[in-house]
Amino acid sequence: MTTPQDLFLVSVDVPGTRPVEQGDLSLALAGAELIDLLGTRALTLDGERIVPGAALDTGDRMLGEASAALVRAEPYESVEDWLWRRGRGLAAAYRDDLDRAGQLTGESRRWLPRLGGDAPQPDTPARRHAADRWWSHEPVLTALAVPLGIGEDRADGNENADDAVLTVLATVGDAVTELTAVRERRRIENAAFDNIWRAP
Repeated sequence: MTTPQDLFLVSVDVPGTRPVEQGDLSLALAGAELIDLLGTRALTLDGERIVPGAALDTGDRMLGEASAALVRAEPYESVEDWLWRRGRGLAAAYRDDLDRAGQLTGESRRWLPRLGGDAPQPDTPARRHAADRWWSHEPVLTALAVPLGIGEDRADGNENADDAVLTVLATVGDAVTELTAVRERRRIENAAFDNIWRAP
């Protein structure tokens, strides 16, 4: 299992302080992909720029897609730009990928979509893995979940993380904060627009 898969399952299974926004989750998943690719040495960071390494077989389809999507021409892409570009629709892509593998419902779905009702929460290997990582307070997973309103900030847990991982985690937090601010501005603007039309 990968960090993005674990993060997606945590977002489904662990209650947070607020509903998880799909856009926020997509940004965090893109950050989780970067962290896993850093771990496989498929990339390094030069400051905030993503420097791709040799193309590697990650053993995971979604991480393979992420590796193939890296910008391989200088001046390379910033972590922030990656989050916004790669993150577009990424939560839905991970949901579909886990669903196809039977890790959401406990049954592989190959041809027909699941019909009706909320998905049950079976005891699948993926869910067990994510739960084990979560309840052991694995620092990177915990830090990625905090901007989503899940869990508590345990900054002390990342004191041994390298600078590249810390850069990704900080950028994810900033991007989620920015997206939250954009949503709030839109909500205020829409409310003001509605008030104009309601005025006598």
